[in-house]
Amino acid sequence: MSPEVNDDVWAEVAFDTLAVRAGCARTNEGEHSEALFLTSSFVFDSAAHAAARFGGTEAGNIYSRFTNPTVRTFEQRLAALEGGERAVATSSGMAAILATALAFLSAGDHVVCSRAVFGTTNVLFEKYLKKFGVTTTFVSLTDLEEWRVAIQPTTKLFFLETPSNPICEVADIAVLANLAHQHGILLAVDNCFCTPALQKPLALGADLIIHSATKYLDGQGRALGGAVVGSHKLVEEVYGVVRTCGPTMSAFNAWIFLKGLETLRLRMEAHSASALALAEWLVKQPQVEQVNYSGLPSHPQHQLAAKQQRAFGGVLSFVVKGEREGAWRFIDGTKIMSITANLGDAKTTITHPASTTHGRLSPEAKTAASISEGLIRIAVGLEDINDLKADCLRGFANMR
Repeated sequence: MSPEVNDDVWAEVAFDTLAVRAGCARTNEGEHSEALFLTSSFVFDSAAHAAARFGGTEAGNIYSRFTNPTVRTFEQRLAALEGGERAVATSSGMAAILATALAFLSAGDHVVCSRAVFGTTNVLFEKYLKKFGVTTTFVSLTDLEEWRVAIQPTTKLFFLETPSNPICEVADIAVLANLAHQHGILLAVDNCFCTPALQKPLALGADLIIHSATKYLDGQGRALGGAVVGSHKLVEEVYGVVRTCGPTMSAFNAWIFLKGLETLRLRMEAHSASALALAEWLVKQPQVEQVNYSGLPSHPQHQLAAKQQRAFGGVLSFVVKGEREGAWRFIDGTKIMSITANLGDAKTTITHPASTTHGRLSPEAKTAASISEGLIRIAVGLEDINDLKADCLRGFANMR
């Protein structure tokens, strides 16, 4: 079986077939499941053979920091699912963002980034990249005019998440891609919440896709990893950073993610169905002031999400009465949901963004990103929906 993503056979098969088969290349042992290559380095036939590999005149494995067959299989499968030419795997989702920044940004360059991003993404741009002369303007995810006004002669990158974490706002990827390309700017989209099972940013005009494979690509909270997907030309630049700087995905983690990809669409549809049911139920609860979920017809970008995505994803957030005390009491009253900041797990997780995922933001930044003290985020897992509703009732009872 050929591992090449662009083979004629693989260009014709459906998503679920790619999720199970793309990238597979059996060894001489004839194994059916993907092989796990737990080795730091690879042996050459001769000194000349080694020189050819290191010099790039012959393709092949050299050292697992940047060439490993298991990692390569994961990269090829994810690229196929996203409709990209190539992917490069990293040690975490944040490593994927950092590698992208190092590949395409230099001192004096400018980034336009949505305010509605994961808190650590905000800190990376606002604090650490700033130390090296890269400046960032944070704008509303949904206000095109703010993106337009923020563009400077030195702007090199648009960065966004859609749906956003944790407010679940939805960006019009095609419109932002058009704006970026008019000015020679790259558009990178974090596709963590939807995955390629629900959304294809490259098909909508994005240049790069960022993943935290830790989330839904794994699906069971077992391992850390990230990835960048795009064209051969762009991903080669990111690969150069990963090869040199070393934020590499381990072979074992890549093998785990390969197993996760096999059930990706089935899981995402199940997550989405339960999240919609829970969101519709939460809207009716008297202790809830607001529910953020793009699957609700009341959501400001509901029609856009319905057009841009196959379903609405498994993450929702809502604001309860009583500010932080009310939110904490709700969380502490639950018994089934896991109190953890991770998401994309078969087990439902619950967190208080203002004091966890977005806790390092300034009060002003939290306000700008709509991270209120009463906000709770739930990443709906694969448990029975009635059990999750019952657990929420325990949380509400604990608020009294």
